[in-house]
Amino acid sequence: MEYNTQRDKIVIMDYGRNVYKLVQYAKTIEDRTKRTQVAEAIVNVMAQVNPHVRDQADYRQKLWDHLFILAGGDLDVDTPFEVQHNESVQFDPRQMTYSNSNIRYRHYGRYTEKMLMKIAEYPEGEEREALTDEVAQDMKRKYMAWNNDSIDDKVIKDQIERMSLGRVVMGDEREIVLPAITGAQPQDMMDRRKKKKKKNK
Repeated sequence: MEYNTQRDKIVIMDYGRNVYKLVQYAKTIEDRTKRTQVAEAIVNVMAQVNPHVRDQADYRQKLWDHLFILAGGDLDVDTPFEVQHNESVQFDPRQMTYSNSNIRYRHYGRYTEKMLMKIAEYPEGEEREALTDEVAQDMKRKYMAWNNDSIDDKVIKDQIERMSLGRVVMGDEREIVLPAITGAQPQDMMDRRKKKKKKNK
């Protein structure tokens, strides 16, 4: 069995291993006319494999450039363009950076923490309480989505306090009541609509 680690490194990964093999095969063809025909066919395949290249105005030029780069600059064929096969061109994608900071409760997500910290900046009053209730309801929904068991409001309140570093506190007297619509199951709602339609008929 042949592993990728044992194969030649591909300079441009966008076209895959099979296109690379076709290019290497084209280099072995002795007849120049046939070699040129095969090269043209490979360029057409490259356009199909990587279709977003076709959005560019000079995409045919770019495909021929890529063909020669895949061939290591060693491909003697007639080309419709003046090919530039600069092997120093970098095709490696930039590495994405991820935040290394920990999320205390992953099932709530980072934005829940951010919202609570933002709420902590609000002065005491109705607006702050209303925003806290909205976040608490959202947390309760998310908890119930991950767990079939019911949850005590005190658990949510304790988590809000921890996530906000003690800056947002919900009193024991406040309830976390989900709007009635969230309690209805999608299938129940669909059944009700069907019954309504039948009545109207």
